[in-house]
Amino acid sequence: MDLQPRSTAPGWQHTAYRIIFESDTRAGRAFDIALLVAIVLSVLTVMLDSVEHIRLEFGGYLRGLEWFFTGLFLLEYLARLLVVRRPLAYALSLLGIIDFLSIMPTLAALLVASSRYLLAIRTLRLLRVFRIFKLGRFVGEGEFIVTALKASRFKILVFLSAVLLLAIAVGSLMYVVEGGHNGFTSIPKSIYWAIVTLTTVGYGDISPHTVLGQALASVLMILGYAIIAVPTGIVSAQMALPASPATAPTPAFKQAACPSCQATGHRPEAAFCWQCGGPV
Repeated sequence: MDLQPRSTAPGWQHTAYRIIFESDTRAGRAFDIALLVAIVLSVLTVMLDSVEHIRLEFGGYLRGLEWFFTGLFLLEYLARLLVVRRPLAYALSLLGIIDFLSIMPTLAALLVASSRYLLAIRTLRLLRVFRIFKLGRFVGEGEFIVTALKASRFKILVFLSAVLLLAIAVGSLMYVVEGGHNGFTSIPKSIYWAIVTLTTVGYGDISPHTVLGQALASVLMILGYAIIAVPTGIVSAQMALPASPATAPTPAFKQAACPSCQATGHRPEAAFCWQCGGPV
């Protein structure tokens, strides 16, 4: 994805790009921290507006703040489009889409009032904290966990299939044992009860009344405790295997992108870009 500045020569667009898209400079770090503060405050505004007694008393102020933050994020989004060489590439990137979605709910509220509560999606923009506070090393550890989950996916799939079949069998049996007069009015509803019981959630909206049904429920509850530990054991066993190049944690890299080609993943000691050879 080409998100390099419109010009690599000194100028206002290049300077603005360094501030908006990078966090290795003091100005860029300050900009990103200010942006995170604005995101948190805007989300808190939406949350407070959803509380009825607060909305009745301060609704006008909260809506004013909401429009203020929306205008602020709109200006920021337009500024990002202005300083990159390929605006469409940024607009279609993951962070670009999230930035756009953080603006749209307020504008859509002009047509559908309740849609403005979707502004809580702005919390996704807090993902920028990984870049701002140099948490890239934790991304590598996260990739290690994801790799272990991927390696265990077929075992987990087989396990979940067995659990689903057990829930269907027990739910169907409870439908026969308890009947509709005890709340088990259909097989799907009985399967729902079996899943709730098997996962030890226990909402209590449906419960067996007969001795046979209670005995079956007791067995299912005990199985639930045993079943919960199985996926954890599968993933833990995979993570305990000797590290291979595919599963080893990603080493720490420089967070700054190359100003010439926007390549990332430079080693801390690197002075030149691994892709274009320019200084980093």
